[in-house]
Amino acid sequence: MDLIPRKPFSELSTVRNEMDRLWNRFLDDWPLPTMFTRGWAPMADISETKDKLIVKAELPGLDPEDLKLSLSGDLLTIKGEKKKEKEEKDEHHYSLERYSGEFQRSFRLPVEVQEDKIDARFDKGVLTITMPKTAKTKKKEIKINKA
Repeated sequence: MDLIPRKPFSELSTVRNEMDRLWNRFLDDWPLPTMFTRGWAPMADISETKDKLIVKAELPGLDPEDLKLSLSGDLLTIKGEKKKEKEEKDEHHYSLERYSGEFQRSFRLPVEVQEDKIDARFDKGVLTITMPKTAKTKKKEIKINKA
């Protein structure tokens, strides 16, 4: 009979590896770390209806001319620049919280869209991108028959 050495803490390393993986995945999906490391990035909502995807991005203080929108495969990218306001020489700042500079935000789309029918509108600092789904990505209800 062979003796097998007991390693009471071997399961803990597996648990730790799993926790590290989950934590890293959480941080990769969260927009705030990139906001702090690269200046700023606009916050956005993505929603889906039966026929379309809708992206709404908050871009206060910008004009449509300051923005570039592109779609490459399933990657939607919003680029732009928020210009810094001119400061007065005798002006003293007590707090500066508004961001300025270039930004880029990309979103991987969960379904295929009709590229030629994408509609982008900019109103009151909110960019709304409406993307109709392709026919093959629309849900189809399948009736279940009795045997």
